[in-house]
Amino acid sequence: MTRRAFLAPGLVLVLVTIGGRYTLDRAGLVDLAWVDLRVIGLIIALVLLAIDLARRPAPAERPLAREGWLLAAILFFLFQIGSALWSPPASRIGPQTLDLVLLGVLVLAFYAYAVSDPEPVIRTIFLLLFLAAIVFALQALLVSGPGEQGRYSAFGGGPNVFVRIQILGVIAAVALFMLTGKVLPLLVTPLFLLAAVLSGSRAGLLAGLVVGGYALLKLRRRLKAGPVAASALLLTGVVVALWAFSPPEFTSLFQERFVEQTVQEQYLSDRTSIWAAAWNLFLDRPVAGAGLDGFYGVIGVNQMVEYPHNYVLGVAAEGGLIGLGLLFTSILLWTRVVFGGGARPQLTGLCVAAAVFVALSSLFSGDYYDSRLAWIFAALAAAAALPRAWRPSPEVVPVMREREPVPR
Repeated sequence: MTRRAFLAPGLVLVLVTIGGRYTLDRAGLVDLAWVDLRVIGLIIALVLLAIDLARRPAPAERPLAREGWLLAAILFFLFQIGSALWSPPASRIGPQTLDLVLLGVLVLAFYAYAVSDPEPVIRTIFLLLFLAAIVFALQALLVSGPGEQGRYSAFGGGPNVFVRIQILGVIAAVALFMLTGKVLPLLVTPLFLLAAVLSGSRAGLLAGLVVGGYALLKLRRRLKAGPVAASALLLTGVVVALWAFSPPEFTSLFQERFVEQTVQEQYLSDRTSIWAAAWNLFLDRPVAGAGLDGFYGVIGVNQMVEYPHNYVLGVAAEGGLIGLGLLFTSILLWTRVVFGGGARPQLTGLCVAAAVFVALSSLFSGDYYDSRLAWIFAALAAAAALPRAWRPSPEVVPVMREREPVPR
């Protein structure tokens, strides 16, 4: 009997991933602020994962696993950690190193969890992410409410992280519909879209529109006119109902954030000046960069800016050409693995969509650890694209032996 993957490792890994940097001071225990629940959760997840992998049957012949991208990614993380040797004194080396270690372990754990049995594992992860998006949306709308800027978020996290969970919830709903044929997950997507708009994250919404638009363009020949018209009519009705019956906070946020600041004032939250500072730091130290958290140690500590708000510019400023080379080597090798969908085009495409969405969002906000969902879904996409392991069935062997020539 074939033993499927345990749910427990995936559940704990997803909780650690979406939980962010959750220390006990956020729960009111100030004296235990040093306790990082990510470490505890990841240790539990690794133990459960080891038990799970030990009980799975090993394939008779392992397929050719093109894992060069993963090796390049790990080397990239190690280089970032090692660059702390030449970081400026004001850099926050300890927290950043912990973030990168946890990021690397998460990527390896998700890949190991999925690679030998991708179909049920990826389906389970999408289901867990779908449920998590519901919980986050309800907590933000019914409990937390709008923050000081009128933007919504959940469980003490920022709006830019919150919008990623909501858009990934939409992708997860589409994935569950495609994998199971059930329409119910799609009916929840208006909740996710409402919460995403209330986050006020323009970059997250733009990244979601880009990925969604590309997916529709790619699938245009498979779409039927009836379902498309019904979906458009339903979405239009939801938008009209929200605009008519939504509280004043919603309309004021939409008017101020998306119309006045973005269209009329063309306000980009000072991103352009931050990006220019990161680019100049790269030009000053082009080979190996300013070192881990060097942007904060040189610029941010004086200007009260935590990070460059652009993943690639952050790598360039702090890792130089060496860091960029390792990063793009990993991306190129990964693209070769997932190009065309591999052995499971549907699963691979869904995971690629999720990874690209978070990657695009990371070009406008977030630090290295905030990119973890992009790396994780990249690992899941690579696992889904690998060819299936070949295992001869017992019925084939006797037939093959009967056809062997008998020596005279």
